[in-house]
Amino acid sequence: MKWLRRLFPFNAEQSVNLLSEFGPLITLFVVNAVWNVTAGIWALIGTTILSLIVMWMVLRRLPMFALIAGGITLIFSVVALYTHDPMWVQLKVTLFNAVFAVFLAVGLMMKKNFFKYTFEKTFHYSTEGWNKFTASFIVLFLLLAAANESVRIGFPWDHHFDLFGWSTDGLNIWVMFKVAIVMPLTGLYAYFMTRMLQKYALSPDEIVGKGSVLRPSPQPIQSAE
Repeated sequence: MKWLRRLFPFNAEQSVNLLSEFGPLITLFVVNAVWNVTAGIWALIGTTILSLIVMWMVLRRLPMFALIAGGITLIFSVVALYTHDPMWVQLKVTLFNAVFAVFLAVGLMMKKNFFKYTFEKTFHYSTEGWNKFTASFIVLFLLLAAANESVRIGFPWDHHFDLFGWSTDGLNIWVMFKVAIVMPLTGLYAYFMTRMLQKYALSPDEIVGKGSVLRPSPQPIQSAE
């Protein structure tokens, strides 16, 4: 099983998080391509709810990131259906990334590091390490917000484009951008930053001194969008 672990180095929670991120978007892409955008948004709502149910069944809880992201997805999807404008599904990503970047920045200024609070029982790093990690993700989320807006505005959902000989609409181009570019690059960035944080890892004595429970070596933190 070691070879399988090397090919897919994720635990149960990380695997469910990945499926909850990819599943609804891929479903939106397929249903929109085969039927229409309204059916695609309904599929997005259904698979988002299904992913939260599966997450609860597997983990017996709903991780904070998944709950927030899923809730926001459902709200903006309903707005998109009500206004007959899928732009709201796309805009949700921009607003989520921008607001979360501001939230992290305010937390740093108030010395209330969100990532440290959320992950410190599993990942044991110094305060300096957590602050550098969080600062780097503030920049990342702002860049993701800007990139999302560039694609949304550059490829309007109700226009058709010729993509390598394949005619498709702007919404599918946006979904492909998210699934094929943003998610893999964000995952690689999170993996790289987690490895870089090892120089800020606390020693066993420091962990015990802080009253933490010593746990096995953690897997890399996965990004939440």
